[in-house]
Amino acid sequence: MTGSTFQFDFKDLKLAVSQVESVMGYKEGESQETISELVSEVLKEAEEICTMKAEYRFFDDIAFDEAEKTVTINGLVFQIKKIIYSQIKKSDSAALFLCTAGEEIGARSKKSMKEGDLLRGYIYDVVGSEAVEAAADLMQDQLEREINALGKGITNRFSPGYCGWLVAEQHKLFQLLTDNFCEIKLSSSALMYPMKSISGIIGIGKNVKRHPYTCSLCDMKDCIYRRSKA
Repeated sequence: MTGSTFQFDFKDLKLAVSQVESVMGYKEGESQETISELVSEVLKEAEEICTMKAEYRFFDDIAFDEAEKTVTINGLVFQIKKIIYSQIKKSDSAALFLCTAGEEIGARSKKSMKEGDLLRGYIYDVVGSEAVEAAADLMQDQLEREINALGKGITNRFSPGYCGWLVAEQHKLFQLLTDNFCEIKLSSSALMYPMKSISGIIGIGKNVKRHPYTCSLCDMKDCIYRRSKA
């Protein structure tokens, strides 16, 4: 096995107005009609402007260090810290992944903010974030089906910047994902471009498990996924 690449239609993501409003902080039925209309308008635009791509690649050369809470992949040591380590330490291989919503959704968010339309800019931002996560869900579902067919399981996906894993470690991750299908570039400060992109690791093995959500394990109290999914 080497890996797989994907292109998704935005409609495949099945993003709902209520989901976007929830991330914005509105409980069901609380948002104003004008907000709902604007979210619906941005979602419609997103169907035309988002270019959803994802990929994962398999790596069998992995080793774990219990004392240091690290995983070494193809000779590169990742300081994944204790929370992620506890979830993937029983893996016998790993999938490294990338996913992006493309450039335009982030560009429109930035443009709206600059022009003073902060609400629309914020909605573009939220829709972009939710879109890339939804595409990653589809990618991970496909990975799980592929791995289950081999009699193994997968872990949740984990990204640099979460659960104590430093964002700077994306430089190492991108060393293993050169010439990536998603065409994501990395800045010197380890920020991805397009902005609405994610990367990370998924453990694979006979003794690992994918959990619905693991927010109770994480100490990031202000994480947007904790607010929307926990």
